[in-house]
Amino acid sequence: MSECAFGETKEQRYFEDYHIGSVFEFGSIVVDEAEIVEFARRYDPQVFHMDPEGAKKSIYGGLIASGWHTSGLMMRLFVEHFLPAGASLGSPGVDELRWLRPVRPGNRLSVRVTVSEAKRSRSKPDRGVVTSFIEVINEDHEIVMTMKAVNFMLCRESGRIGE
Repeated sequence: MSECAFGETKEQRYFEDYHIGSVFEFGSIVVDEAEIVEFARRYDPQVFHMDPEGAKKSIYGGLIASGWHTSGLMMRLFVEHFLPAGASLGSPGVDELRWLRPVRPGNRLSVRVTVSEAKRSRSKPDRGVVTSFIEVINEDHEIVMTMKAVNFMLCRESGRIGE
């Protein structure tokens, strides 16, 4: 995958730099077996996430990462490469989160983000809302997770709409 190519650095990015239809690809992050087990023990204690021997007897035939762990790995890449450093204002949530394939120890994950909507707020013209479709992809180019993310971002130009 190629590195994402914004016209601005992460520190200089604002709402106006996110254009509908733009596609950005970035990453990678390697899935670590010890982290899979540690995460599962704390947050998702199912045998196929936290017990390598027990996982061999599961329908997965071996240890797999919790979907929530995969989501966390995606978020790390999303923050590091996509969200603007000073203009990100958080998110009201995500839609249509899907875990499509098991993620296993040693998988190398990367992310593809397509900007599907970018609207300036009418009530708060100093910010906008960017909606993106996110795909998490393994080293075999298989999509392992998808979701739609909604993010609030400050505008570079904070005047009223129509000015």
